[in-house]
Amino acid sequence: MKSLKHGEDISVSVENITPLGIWLFVKEKEYFLSYKDYPYFKDQTLSSIQNVQLLHGFHLYWPDLDVDLEIDNLETPEKYPLKSKLIKKRLASPTGR
Repeated sequence: MKSLKHGEDISVSVENITPLGIWLFVKEKEYFLSYKDYPYFKDQTLSSIQNVQLLHGFHLYWPDLDVDLEIDNLETPEKYPLKSKLIKKRLASPTGR
């Protein structure tokens, strides 16, 4: 991890990775992203989850995972009812694939 230049602040960081999800600290607020709601983070490497960028002040991007989320999605998830179909497909298949 690169050191920040003096005076630079951290706008986003992964604070904790648990068996249930990840904790993000974004612009002075904490968010919990459960694997149930955000399955694309489950079973990923620590470095790929920790490699997150805050773009334009509101857009979170994980380049190693090709995942994009807006902060508004974390603050008001009811406005974004679409869920990943990845888990449903795995559950429907007898082999889990």
